[in-house]
Amino acid sequence: VVFMPAAEEMYPDMSQTRVVVERLPNHLCGLSRPGHFDGVTTVVAKLFHVTKPHLAIFGQKDFQQLAVITRMVMDLNMDIQIVGVPTVRESDGLAMSSRNKYLSQEERKSALCLKESLDTAQRLAAEGETESRAIFSRIEALILNRPHTEIDYVELCDPVTLDHTEALKEETLLALAVRVGKTRLIDNCILRRGG
Repeated sequence: VVFMPAAEEMYPDMSQTRVVVERLPNHLCGLSRPGHFDGVTTVVAKLFHVTKPHLAIFGQKDFQQLAVITRMVMDLNMDIQIVGVPTVRESDGLAMSSRNKYLSQEERKSALCLKESLDTAQRLAAEGETESRAIFSRIEALILNRPHTEIDYVELCDPVTLDHTEALKEETLLALAVRVGKTRLIDNCILRRGG
């Protein structure tokens, strides 16, 4: 069953109400897309209100969106279980995205630096590296060594608050946004100290 309301149904004339999560959008993708997450929380809250689900599933590829929706549901006491599901990857490791189709063959090869960065960071963490700056330096060099790449952000942060962290905690989110050619790609993983 697919529920597909028209925009006019979701946003009637003179609509004046929106749902705002205050702090979580002030990180990662929210820095370059002001107001984006206000739109996300408003439409998701409306969809939850209309459909009254018991459970909602969101992909972990957009970790910030998952964090924002989870916070909204908690703060507004919505009786909904939010489930984050692992990122689905293509056979070469690139996170699945509708944007992948915009990559040329050469750009596609360069785009694999996102997954390689996550794997490198996980290896460094497993070997005992705890300094965010050291991990950042290795990832930055790996990404910028590929043609057609430009870093939007590489961030190590708390997976709940999304606040930057200088050293790995028990669990630390590594989030990446990289432009490959004209295509902006995101990916992430959770780093665990010592493995």
